Amino acid sequence: MFVKSGDKVKVLAGKDKGKQGTVLKALPKQSKVVVEGINIMKKHTRPTGMGQEGGIVETEAPIHVSNVQLIDPKTDEPTRVGYKVEDGKKVRYAKKSGETL
Repeated sequence: MFVKSGDKVKVLAGKDKGKQGTVLKALPKQSKVVVEGINIMKKHTRPTGMGQEGGIVETEAPIHVSNVQLIDPKTDEPTRVGYKVEDGKKVRYAKKSGETL
């Protein structure tokens, strides 16, 4: 996957189209990512034990990785991701500016 935890991404499709956020968790087996403040869902919970309250809890749901695009750190615009080898290590770089990520 081209997106990792901590990356800043822009949402390309869905109800939160155009919004930006930070990737909290990457789920490579499902090809999904959890983005901070994006795709908020409400879950109704009931009080299960002593001192636990029930109510409506809002959490971020996963979004498919094809619906997000990485933000270039240099230009703050969406960019594609490329790979190259530097000093024997495979690194990601922004296609727009050429800067390593």
